Amino acid sequence: MSVYVVDTNFFIQAHRAHYPLDVVSSFWNKVKELAENKSIISIDKVKHEIYRNNDALKQWCEENLPDDFFKDTSNITDAYSQVVSWATARSNHFLPNAINEFLDSEEADAFIVAYVLSENHDRVVVTQELSEPKSKKKIKIPDVCIGLNVNYVNVMTMFRELSETF
Repeated sequence: MSVYVVDTNFFIQAHRAHYPLDVVSSFWNKVKELAENKSIISIDKVKHEIYRNNDALKQWCEENLPDDFFKDTSNITDAYSQVVSWATARSNHFLPNAINEFLDSEEADAFIVAYVLSENHDRVVVTQELSEPKSKKKIKIPDVCIGLNVNYVNVMTMFRELSETF
């Protein structure tokens, strides 16, 4: 069975736009349930992006996600090197700022792809980003996943694949 590795936008877009904590508690109860049964996980870099804002989402994560939900990425250097090579090999396509932003050590995007790449046999990236192969200004997670043969889905596809409703 696949384990879904959720990107920062899984939380932030849900909280700010689609499923506010104070309105759609069934969504957040489902996220908590999926986290507790290890159907979804994330990485330390996503945690850092969420926790930059001292807001209700950070508080919800602290109070509702298991202690081992955010996985350590310090041991994925081989996979991260593959992601770096993929991005830098496209320097004739992407603007330098796009590559620098994508590979910024404080940003989760490259690391989430690398984490799934390192565990590719049963991991799937979950992101709300859409593929934009012609974009020169931003490297999108789906395009890296496609380039490196890493499985990815959006949030609703994840829920469908898990046969979850709320």
